[in-house]
Amino acid sequence: MTAEKPVLRVLLCAPRGFCAGVVRAIDAVERALEMYGPPVYVRHEIVHNKYVVEGLKAKGAVFVEELDEVPAGTAAPVIFSAHGVARSVPEDAARRNFFAIDATCPLVTKVHREATVHYKRGREVVLIGHAGHPEVIGTMGQLPDGAVSLVETAEQARLFQPRDPLNLAFTTQTTLSIDDTAEIVAILRERFPAMVAPHKEDICYATTNRQEAVKRVAPEVDAMIVVGAPNSSNSQRLREAAERAGCRHAALVQRAGEIDWERFGAIASLGVSAGASAPEVLVEEILDAFATRYTLKVETVHNAHEDVFFPLPRQLRSDAAE
Repeated sequence: MTAEKPVLRVLLCAPRGFCAGVVRAIDAVERALEMYGPPVYVRHEIVHNKYVVEGLKAKGAVFVEELDEVPAGTAAPVIFSAHGVARSVPEDAARRNFFAIDATCPLVTKVHREATVHYKRGREVVLIGHAGHPEVIGTMGQLPDGAVSLVETAEQARLFQPRDPLNLAFTTQTTLSIDDTAEIVAILRERFPAMVAPHKEDICYATTNRQEAVKRVAPEVDAMIVVGAPNSSNSQRLREAAERAGCRHAALVQRAGEIDWERFGAIASLGVSAGASAPEVLVEEILDAFATRYTLKVETVHNAHEDVFFPLPRQLRSDAAE
């Protein structure tokens, strides 16, 4: 006789998963493949998710890290990822006569424009973000070397010495921890009261909404899974947010095969969220894995409604080929 499976209460965070910028970027690659056929070259992972990248590869997308990996003289589209690129990248593409399509998230482009405006007005730009992340590389690359000072931590904010304390402005990476960023900004503002802030919060709506949803659910569950890739900044921040909100065990998991059943095999409640670049099919895969061991009682916890939409890059809209 088969033993009855234990009941597992599952709290699904909403919103979770794809944001408008990620949808636009993935759609841009798929639309380019439809319009122009394979190959379509993509500089860097279009979004930070292996499942998405492998799916696009199967359709004919070719991912490269630098433009010199793209064959000279190709007429195929070359797409820039959602994370944004330094100014030198489209300039290099133009020199090589590539058909370049920019799939940078419009909310990242907003940060680029802010930094450029501050620089033109003679301000030193402070960028709050993580060194080495593609978005940070792209934002710093909008301006000449040395024009942007990167601050990653509260400790760095306390030690930062600007050239002119009365002529400062700050911007942020769009996928940061809301709480960490607020602490860093508070330190900088206390030290430099004249520092100019963004007209509107740089941390994007999707990052904010997903973190707030996780913070609501995390104290209510024994454990939490965030579906996402280890190189996804917004996914990592969700895991951290769950831990800070009181969840005893939070894990970042890409696929069901990564679930540590020693830790997740004896719980009564589970929270589930997904980073902005993780497709819902992977959330379903995770739930299916738990359903083999538990009888699931699934509830959705709604924190915000999202209806943001970004149109495709101009070259890929329906009237582009006419």
